[in-house]
Amino acid sequence: MTASFVMRFFYIYTVVQLLKLFIQAGLWLFCHEIHLKNKQLFKTKGPLLIIANHPNSFLDALIIGSYYQRRVYFLARGDAFKKPIHRFILESLNMIPVYRLREGKEFLHLNDYAFNKSIDLLSKGYAVLIFIEGICINSHELQPFKKGTARILEGVQKLNVNLKIHIAGIAFNQLRGIGKKINLIISEMSNIPTILNSKDRVVFNQIVFEQLKENIIIPTTPTRVNKNNIFYSLHLPYYNIIKKWVDRKTKYTVFFDSVLFSVLLFTYPLFLIFVFLNLKLFHIPTSIILVILIMFPIIGKKVLE
Repeated sequence: MTASFVMRFFYIYTVVQLLKLFIQAGLWLFCHEIHLKNKQLFKTKGPLLIIANHPNSFLDALIIGSYYQRRVYFLARGDAFKKPIHRFILESLNMIPVYRLREGKEFLHLNDYAFNKSIDLLSKGYAVLIFIEGICINSHELQPFKKGTARILEGVQKLNVNLKIHIAGIAFNQLRGIGKKINLIISEMSNIPTILNSKDRVVFNQIVFEQLKENIIIPTTPTRVNKNNIFYSLHLPYYNIIKKWVDRKTKYTVFFDSVLFSVLLFTYPLFLIFVFLNLKLFHIPTSIILVILIMFPIIGKKVLE
């Protein structure tokens, strides 16, 4: 093992860990509450296949992945990888493209890479998250399951890999905008069936369906905004500009929340810098400005009730 390889490994590891902390901080601001059940499972080690429902595009992957105390790889819809910059960002977040027929038959052969990559990662002891519905329609109602998950499990079993399977049910009180209340329930599949043929794949999907359905509990309490909070007025112009821009870019698709979160995540530090520079114009001491900037996100979060 060369010194350059070791340095590269620690560099990538550090970047991934810092990005994960950054995302967790963003989720703390973006979401009002995230209720977790069976938190101890987030510490699971060894080969791990995580199967989840998919109501809210890439945000589902970011939320679920951020709570596992390890690196998690995700299978994501391939059409989001078309632009080089998008591919770079998504692959940096450990996402693996998987294609559907609607993206074009010419891409379907690339799914062999996605499945083989997933099998290889699991055989090496990593964690892979799969959205078994294979589609996101901004709904908590489960859609017909695809065959890919069972196919990956079959490939892992052929290698005699003893893996664990987690069933992750995620549900939101609202599927658009900030201030979400979220339930994330994780359970472990106790008896993993052996996959040998198409009939076994159907049985496996049925088992997953029943367990996943139990784990999807939609929060019923709506999010309220305290418009009397001064921080509401201070944040509102910034948020409205971002929200309107995302509306135009996503055209109210299932990507709205994911793009909104991403843009807010990377522009909020710029917003705080803007506030800092404006406060400096009034000759306010830097120490006081820094205290104000720290209070901005903390008290700003209290706008949501």
